[in-house]
Amino acid sequence: MRIALALLAATAVGIVPAATQAQQQYLNQRDVQEAARQHPEMVAEFGGAETGPRAAYVQSVGRRIAAFSGTANAGQVYRFTTLNSAVENAFAVPGGYVYITRQLMGIMNDEAELAFVVGHETGHIAANHAQARKSASQNNSILGVLGAVLGAVVGNNVFGNLISQSAQQFSKMRLLSFSRDQEYQADVLGIRYLAAAGYDPNASASMLSQLVRSSALESRIQGDANRSTPEWASTHPLSQNRVAQASQAARRTGKSGQGMRNRNAFLNQLEGVTVDDDPAQGIIEGRSFTHPDLRMQFTVPTGYLMQNGTRAVTIQGSGGQAQFSGGRFAGSMDSYIGQVLRQLTGGRTQIALGPMQRTTVNSMPATYVVGRANTSSGAVDVGVFAYQWDRDTVYHFVTLTQAGQGLAPFASMFNSLRRISASEAAAIRPRVIDVVTVGRGDTLSSLAGRMAYRDFQMDRFLTLNGLTANSRLTPGQKVKLVVYGLRRS
Repeated sequence: MRIALALLAATAVGIVPAATQAQQQYLNQRDVQEAARQHPEMVAEFGGAETGPRAAYVQSVGRRIAAFSGTANAGQVYRFTTLNSAVENAFAVPGGYVYITRQLMGIMNDEAELAFVVGHETGHIAANHAQARKSASQNNSILGVLGAVLGAVVGNNVFGNLISQSAQQFSKMRLLSFSRDQEYQADVLGIRYLAAAGYDPNASASMLSQLVRSSALESRIQGDANRSTPEWASTHPLSQNRVAQASQAARRTGKSGQGMRNRNAFLNQLEGVTVDDDPAQGIIEGRSFTHPDLRMQFTVPTGYLMQNGTRAVTIQGSGGQAQFSGGRFAGSMDSYIGQVLRQLTGGRTQIALGPMQRTTVNSMPATYVVGRANTSSGAVDVGVFAYQWDRDTVYHFVTLTQAGQGLAPFASMFNSLRRISASEAAAIRPRVIDVVTVGRGDTLSSLAGRMAYRDFQMDRFLTLNGLTANSRLTPGQKVKLVVYGLRRS
C-alpha cells in the first residue's frame, strides 16, 4: 500500500538508427492513444514511476534498442518507464509503452541484460503479439487482481465472475499473457536487437538464467517470507530449455561473446536502488504486514501468502483469500461496508447478507458482516471486516471463503490489526543495493554475512550476483549487497 512515491532515473546514450528502414512499420494509432490514456493509471497501479538519472538511463537504453525494432519513429513512439514495484516484472502495452520494475533491475548484473529485457518487451510490440492474444487479456485492476487470486479457492472463475463488472468500472487497463511461442519469438527479437545495437547477445541467456535462479530461490523462501510468487514467473514462462535456446540464438548472430556489457556503468546506476518493499508502501516481514507511515500492523495465519500492492495487500491460503485496504469514513460503518460491497459486485451480483455485527479489536470499534453469493461455480461466503481507525478513516478486509466457512479462517488476522508505536515505526528501514568493491580478505561468506536478511544470506548473495558456491572473488571486482538504507523524510 502506497503513501508516497519513490525516485529514480538515467544518462543519455546515443541512438544509432537501423541500417535500413525500408520496411518500417507504424504502431496502430488507436493503440498509441489508448496506451497514453492508460499510462497514468498504470503507473499509479504499480507503485509510481521513478524519475531522475536511473529512469533516464533505462529510457536511453530502451531507445537505443528500439531503434532496431523496425518501427517507424521508434525513438519517439516507444516509452520506457521504471516502476517503484517490489515485484520482479517487465511488461509491454500495445502502443509502445514498456515497463520495468526496480525489483527486476536489482537482479541484473550489467547494461546488456537490461537491454535484453527491454528488447524482449519491445519485440512483443513490434511483432504485434497483443493482437494475437487479445482474447487472452487479463484485467489487472486492483479488484481484477483480487478476483484472479481469490478465484483459486473455489474455482478459477468464482470471484472473477462476482466482481468482473466492478473491476472493469474501476480500471480498463489490460495486460497480456503471451503464449510460449510468442515468448520465444520475443527472445529471438530481443537478441537480434542486442547484436544490432552493439551489445553482447549472450546477455539474453545470462538474464534468463538470473530469472530462473531468482524464481527458484523465491519459491524456497516463500514459506518463511509469506510472499507470493514473482509476477515474471507466471507471465513469462521460465525454464532451462528457454535459457539454452537463447544461448543458441545468440551464437547464430555470429557475435556471441562480443559487444558491450557495460557492467560498471550499470552498477553505478543501480547504487541505492530500493529492493523488496518500500516502507512508504508498507513491508512484509514473515507473516506480518507493517506500515510505518500509517503506524499499523497485522499478521496473517500460518501458511498464508501476501502480495503488497499500491492500494491493497492481497492474502491467499488454503482456507480462503482476502484483501486489505482502506478509505475515508463519512456516515455510519454500515454504510461504509455497504459501499465496499457495491464496489465489489458492481451491483450485478446479489449477496444475501447476514446481520451487521459489532465488536472491539485492540481498542478500535469494528463492524463486520458475512454474506452468501451464488455464482456459476457454486455458493461462496463473502465477508467484510472494517475498523474505525480514527474519526474519518476506516480500514477493512474483504474475504472470500468456501460456503459455510464465513470469517473463521481469518479470525486471528482480524484480531491482530493494531497500532504500532513511534519507535516501532522508526525502526523500519528500506533495503537498498550497495555496490561494493571486493577487497583483500573478502570471501563469499564474509560478504554474504553483510546482507540485510535474517535467512538465506548466502543464497541471496550468490543469486543476486549471478555467482555460484565455487566462484572466485578478485580484489577490485564489484558485487552487489542488499543493506539497510535510510528512510526518506
